[in-house]
Parts: sequence; structure tokens; C-alpha cells
Amino acid sequence: MRVTACEMSDDRGLFAEEWEKLRDHVLKESSDVVLLPEMPFHHWFCAEPKYNSQKWKNAVEDHDRWIGRLGELGAGTVLATRPIDRDGKRFNRGFVWTKSGGVRSIQNKNYLPNEGGYYEASWYHRGDRTFSSFEVGDWRGGFLICSDLWSMSNARGFGKKGAHMIFSPRATGRGSLAKWLAGGTVAAVVSGAYSVSSNRRGERGEAEFGGMGWIIDPDGRLLAKTSTGKPFVTADVDLRDAESAKDTYPRYSLKPD
Repeated sequence: MRVTACEMSDDRGLFAEEWEKLRDHVLKESSDVVLLPEMPFHHWFCAEPKYNSQKWKNAVEDHDRWIGRLGELGAGTVLATRPIDRDGKRFNRGFVWTKSGGVRSIQNKNYLPNEGGYYEASWYHRGDRTFSSFEVGDWRGGFLICSDLWSMSNARGFGKKGAHMIFSPRATGRGSLAKWLAGGTVAAVVSGAYSVSSNRRGERGEAEFGGMGWIIDPDGRLLAKTSTGKPFVTADVDLRDAESAKDTYPRYSLKPD
């Protein structure tokens, strides 16, 4: 399989230009799977400390509109998160889009920051601590959405469920990139799955997004990493490597008796 990670601008004008470039990259690289950043289709409204119903509505509508364009990328599968209203609550929900089946909701973001630039707990509700794996064709995946990445017990849980890939769409700052890359590496190692992450780039209020998406193999080797000069990267993912990794150290030692 060919998997693409990216970093994309918070600026809406630049994002539209980058969308066309991403489409060209996916076509050139024959990508099967594309991961987009966290809530990519609207500017980062969580930079504002107080919830605003109209701004939330605008973000939901922008995501609905752009999700209708996912087929433009030409990949069989695209993943990201979206703001969504359900049962009287607001969530940041991970979804999988496939060419054959359309959009499928997977799970809500569970762990929410509430600080300068990232007032997420003020804007939407946390999930119910559920971490659900999902299947697309012959592979299995799971979401650790941004802050959820630090819940390593759930990375292990995905490994035990046979996940081939763990996806982490992010909106994280440039000052903490090394920490996030370390987290993605550990998630890959403890799960025996590929760690794939895409991030925002640019500034919005106090938030200073650092970019740097990655693709890491089940033994923690960095296969590809984005940068300002290389905002899209694609790597080959061998599902057999993720399957065999479950029976090698340290994964076998983490299995229950």
C-alpha cells in the first residue's frame, strides 16, 4: 500500500492552493491512503477561548462541503476529523472516506486541551473514552487524534486488535514537534503498527502550528517526514510487517498471560 501524510496551512487561501498540489502528489505517487490534519477544512476556531455557535456552524458547514470533494484527491481512502453535532452535543470526530462507501464516522476525540491557542474543551465535548478500530478492505486501522496519542494503553489496545496503522491527525505547535514525533514513535513500537500523522502549519491567534507529518514503521523507524519545503510525503506500507511485528519484542512481552 502507498500511504501519504501531509502538513497543510491554516490560512484558507493557501490551503486551497495546497489542495491542488496535494492532488497532484497523490496522483504522481499512486497513493492508496491519504491522512489529512485535524479538522482541516476550516481555520482553527479553537484558538478563540469562548464558544460561538455561529462560528461552530460555519466550521461544520465548511467540512460538509469539502468532504464532498474528497474524491478529487484520487485516493481510495482519505482520513481526517470533522466538527459534528450529535445528540445535543458537539464533537471532533475521526472519519474514514472511501471511494466505494463514502464517509464513515469512527470515534470522537477523547482528551481535550484547554489553554492558549487550544481551547478545545470550551468548543466541543470529549468522547466517551472509546477507541474503536475499523476495517477498510484487507487492513485494519485506529485513530489516536492529536492529544489522544498520549494514551499509550490505547495504542497497545489497537495492536492487540490487529491494527496495521494508527492515524493521528494533529493541530500541534512548532515548539513541541520533537515531543510529538517521540510519541508517534512509541505508539508504533508498542502497537506493532505503522504510525501515520498529518499536522497543520501556520498561525491562528496564540496557536503556532508546526507542521511535520510522519510515517513510522512498526519498529519505530522513520520512513518519511514532511517539512515546509516538502509538505507531502508518501511511503510504502507492508501489511505483513505490521502483522509479524505483533509477535516480536516488545509486543509479545506486553500480551496478557
